[in-house]
Amino acid sequence: MAAANEYETAAHQDPSESNLFDWGSELLLHRTLDPAVEVFRQASQRYPNSPRLAVGLGVALYSRGNYDDAVKALIKGADLNPSDARCYLFLSRAYDSSPNQADEVIQRFRRFSELQPTNGRAFYYYAMSLWKGKRAQDPDLDLGQIQVLLKKAIALEPKLAEAHLQMANLLSDQGKFTEAIPEYTTALGLNADLADGYYRLGQAYVRTGQKEQAQKEFETYQKLRAEHLADLDKQRAEIRQFVYAAKESSAAKP
Repeated sequence: MAAANEYETAAHQDPSESNLFDWGSELLLHRTLDPAVEVFRQASQRYPNSPRLAVGLGVALYSRGNYDDAVKALIKGADLNPSDARCYLFLSRAYDSSPNQADEVIQRFRRFSELQPTNGRAFYYYAMSLWKGKRAQDPDLDLGQIQVLLKKAIALEPKLAEAHLQMANLLSDQGKFTEAIPEYTTALGLNADLADGYYRLGQAYVRTGQKEQAQKEFETYQKLRAEHLADLDKQRAEIRQFVYAAKESSAAKP
């Protein structure tokens, strides 16, 4: 709180882009969310061409659960600095809870994959934006493009557990349970905290007649759910990473 007060004093005495970002970030890191939103909102109005203020506003709105406005702010941040990967994690999270702006979000993730053709996560985001956005609109969606994008994501970043998990889900949704099982086991081997992966793997084992193995996966799923996976701690870590990276990149500029 003492640090937050000092940042506030600095921002009032000198409302520079840097001081306002520091103040909003300190509030955000300590999950003082309403004041953080207000600081970032006013700062973004004062400095409309600052990508990190736009992303900061989006992260604060996302953390508060205001997903529609978070998507809008993060889209602006992506447009101000299309190559900055920090924005896209939070855009994907906010969009997952608010798919109403599907076309605009898909366009940004497609552009990101074009700007960074060797970034596996960029193709993963693009695949998931297509799947999320089109699934609600078109029940007869051809999943081929999504599968191609996920394959590319995995080829570029083999240790991206989420890409393996979603590839497994895609195969399962098509009834290809035997093919899905190795993808589930790979995903869980890379990240043992993917609780839903155990449940979906258990379902795949049931469909292939491996009921004992399925029961083990269901039990693991129930155990993880009972332990309440530290989603909040993970979100805080992601926010810290964004804040520190944004400060470092700003300090490195001439």
